[in-house]
Amino acid sequence: MNFAFTEEQIQLRATLRRFLTQTYTLERRRAIARAGGGCDPAIWQQFAELGILGLAIPESLGGIGGDAFDAMVVMEELGRSLVLEPYLSTALVAAGVLARAGSAQHQPLLRAVATGEIRLAFAHEERDSRWRLDAVTTRAVRESGGWVLEGHKSMVADGAGAHYLLTSARAASGLCLFVLPGALEGMTRRAVATHDGSSVAEIELAGVRVPAEALLGPEGGGLPLIEAASDVAIAGLCAEAVGAMDALLALTLEYVKNRKQFGVPIGSFQALQHRMADMLLHAELARSMSYLASAKLEVSDVTERRRAISAAKFLVGRSARFVGQEAVQLHGGMGVSDEVATSHYFKRLTLINASFGDMGHHLERFGSMMAA
Repeated sequence: MNFAFTEEQIQLRATLRRFLTQTYTLERRRAIARAGGGCDPAIWQQFAELGILGLAIPESLGGIGGDAFDAMVVMEELGRSLVLEPYLSTALVAAGVLARAGSAQHQPLLRAVATGEIRLAFAHEERDSRWRLDAVTTRAVRESGGWVLEGHKSMVADGAGAHYLLTSARAASGLCLFVLPGALEGMTRRAVATHDGSSVAEIELAGVRVPAEALLGPEGGGLPLIEAASDVAIAGLCAEAVGAMDALLALTLEYVKNRKQFGVPIGSFQALQHRMADMLLHAELARSMSYLASAKLEVSDVTERRRAISAAKFLVGRSARFVGQEAVQLHGGMGVSDEVATSHYFKRLTLINASFGDMGHHLERFGSMMAA
C-alpha cells in the first residue's frame, strides 16, 4: 500500500497551512467561540475559494472530486490550527452522503455547498443510542404526498446553524434518511456550546411534515448511507487528531527548550526527554492508523472497512489522550490555562475521543468483529 502523497496533495497541504497560519490565530478562534455558532462566515467563504468545500463533491456537480487522502490532508491541517468551522460535518460527511445517494433532486445542494452558500448537518445521534447506528427511535410516517417526522436528535454538529439537516428516522420499511430545511414548522433547534468552543444542537421534531422528495435514497435503505457517513466522520476525526497532536508536540518541545529550572532548560533533563520521545511514538502510531483508516474507506468489503475504522478510532484516541495529558503536565500549571494553546488542543482531543464512539465502544466493536 502506497502512502506517498501526490504533488497536488503536497501543494494542498502547503497552501492550507499557510492560509491558516496567517489567518486562524488563537485570538481569532477565541472570538469565533465567544460569538457562538462555531463558524465565521468570512473564513467559510475563504474555504470555498480555496476549493476545499467541494472536496467530496464530483466535478460534474461543481466540486473537485477528491479522494479520502485529500480529505485526510485537509483534516490534519484543520486539526493543527484548531479550526472550529464545521468542515467535517458539511463538506465531508453530509456532502458525501448526498453524493453517494445520487438523488437528482438534491444535486443543487451540492453545488451550493461547494460555493460556500449553504452548510449541512448530519442529524443522526439520539439520547440513548450509545453510538449504535441502528438505534433510531425518531419515526417517519407516510401521509398523502409526503412524510411526518417525530423524534429528537442530540449533539448534532452545527445543527443550529446548518441550512439543511440530513436526518435519520425509522419508517415501517426500515431506516430512512431525509433532507430537511433548517427552518420547518414543528422543528426546534437549540444550540449548545461544547467545552472546546464548537457548536452542537439538540433538535426536536414534533410532527414535522416534509414532501415525498425529501427522502434520500431508497425507502428503508438508509443504514448503508449512515454507516458510510459514520466511517467518513471517524476517519476525518482521526486525521484531525493527528494534526492536533503534531501541534501539541511542537508547542511542548518549544516550551521545554525555553523553560528553565536550576539555571538550565528543563528539556535537558533526561526524564523529560524520555517523556517527549513517548509522546512522539504515540503521535506516529496515531498517524499510521489514520492513514489506514483513510485507505480503508475505499474498500468494498464493509466488514474490513469497519474493522479498520474501529481499530483506528481506538488507537488514535488512546494516543491523543496520552499526548494531551503529557503536554499539559510538561507545561505545568500553564497547561490548563485559557491563555495557552495547549489547553485548547487538549479539550479538542478529548471531544474527538467522545465523538462517533469513544475508545471503549470501538474496542468492543473491533473485538466482536474479530470474533465473528
